[in-house]
Amino acid sequence: MAVMANNAYSQYANNKILTASPAELTLMLYEGAIKFCNIAIMAIENGDIMKAHNNIMKVQRIIEEFQITLDFKYPVANDFNNVYTYLIKRLREANITKDKEILEEVNGHIRTMRDTWKEVMRLAR
Repeated sequence: MAVMANNAYSQYANNKILTASPAELTLMLYEGAIKFCNIAIMAIENGDIMKAHNNIMKVQRIIEEFQITLDFKYPVANDFNNVYTYLIKRLREANITKDKEILEEVNGHIRTMRDTWKEVMRLAR
């Protein structure tokens, strides 16, 4: 029974991604980065260095994806690029030092960006 429920959820999650608009996908990536950052913070608190590393890398890959998809024909892209470069630098520092305070700072920035994105989506409707 649990396997069937897990398969149903997996199909639902896949369909949600496949049918999402680019704006919704961006929101999902922000949500994922926040989730992985929270997991990394908890892993550091629990002394699970490998779990912390793996989740910090997930956050870093999401930020890198945001960075490589920037469209520099818009001037604001340079501002986002600077923020993403800073976040990646901080994530690398957090991964080397396993400093949860750095992750909390990064997570705060990502939350702000997510909230701003949600507002943009709301206004665009």
